[in-house]
Amino acid sequence: MSGDPVQIPAGSQTVGPYFRIGLDYLIERTPALTLQTAGTIEVRGRVWDRDGAPVPDAMLEFWNAAEVGEESGVFPAGFRRAATDGDGNFSVVMARAHAPHKLVLVFARGLLRHLVTRVYFGDEQANQGDAVLMTIPQERRATLIAQPDESRANLYRWDVILQGTGETVFFAW
Repeated sequence: MSGDPVQIPAGSQTVGPYFRIGLDYLIERTPALTLQTAGTIEVRGRVWDRDGAPVPDAMLEFWNAAEVGEESGVFPAGFRRAATDGDGNFSVVMARAHAPHKLVLVFARGLLRHLVTRVYFGDEQANQGDAVLMTIPQERRATLIAQPDESRANLYRWDVILQGTGETVFFAW
């Protein structure tokens, strides 16, 4: 027994292959928002695992900070959910809020608790003075910054890497 290698469960072994079953209900309940709505942006990207493989059954929640006096409801204007497709791609259209970032929760198989991160926008001057962003080592900040896509206005690219080289910065909560 003492000569047996230690086996550590991989992500696909901890929760099972059924994570996607509950996602469709949650995503369908998110109100629609289109790029034709004034002040909206789109963020596109992929979710990757530690081996560089796309994660086909993740869900991301994007949250804006509420403005003073803003009404809160079950699904406030600054809340959106996006599921990944079979290739790990996601796309979310949301309001460009007063804050230079969005709070992002990542749900995926293999995670016993969701991950918490932020996405900042590469063309925001406010990033230079953001207290949280400045606590992140310079070499890791890029994992939190969505870059404007030159092909279309109001489109940003941002990938989420769950583990390993280039891992997205996640926050303890």
